[in-house]
Order: sequence, then C-alpha cells, then structure tokens
Amino acid sequence: MRRIGQNAVTINKLEVQIEMCDITDERTDAIVNAANEKLAHSGGVAARILQAGGSMIQVESTNWVNVHGPIKTGECAYTSAGKMATNGVKYIIHAVGPEYNGKRCSLFNAGKLYEAVFNSLILANRLGCGSVAFPAISSGIFGFPKQLCA
Repeated sequence: MRRIGQNAVTINKLEVQIEMCDITDERTDAIVNAANEKLAHSGGVAARILQAGGSMIQVESTNWVNVHGPIKTGECAYTSAGKMATNGVKYIIHAVGPEYNGKRCSLFNAGKLYEAVFNSLILANRLGCGSVAFPAISSGIFGFPKQLCA
C-alpha cells in the first residue's frame, strides 16, 4: 500500500480516494448511484444524478425495471450517463444497498452493502471502465452510518 495523498492510497495498482464532493462533477468512466429497487430516482444522490444527466436516465431505468423486475438488495444495473457523457462519463451503475436497522449493523446488512459495492465493481469491469466514482451507498434515506459505508 502506498499513500498518495491525504485521502488516497494505492493498493496493488488500484488507487482508492475518499472525497466529499458532488459525485456528478467527477470525471470517471462510471458513476455509481445509490438506488432503490425500482430505480425511482426521486431523492438524494439519485435525484442529483438525474438532474445532471437528464430525464433519459430515468427513462432507461424504468425500462430496465419493466423488463427485468426490481433490483434485489446487493445487486445492480446500469444505464447510460445521459448528458454527463459530455464530461466523459459513460455509465451510471445503479446499486441497491441495504437499509440500516437503526441499532447496530447486522452481518447480513454489512454483507449486502459489500455485495452492492463488489457487484458494482464487477459490472464496471465488464463494461470496460477504468475509473468509477462511488457515493456512500445506503448512507442516505437507508440510514447506514457514513463511516461504515466509506
């Protein structure tokens, strides 16, 4: 592991950096959306991504759910990046994390959060992405503590 900045490390040629920012300003191949199972992008990070990328993202998301059904916790889907393509973003990966029970993190919920992140990375790799920006999945209305998400 090599430290490359205050919030970044390199592990086996993989650079990991934690930032507080507007994820839609990131110049990456894919942006991960903290989604709900029906891909209804009405609040939080999802609403910001929809605002930046345009209504096409919601149209594609709705079509995906109509064809494949709701996304299960820990799983993901993808759409185009809509208008964010002009900034080099190719895909939005919609990952569904678990809800926090409000008391303490169960191993099941922690595992589902891990699955959401891991499956997003697998999908990004399959799509040929060299860079991915993640929000703190499940930390918004799903209530997971941000430190656990990070």
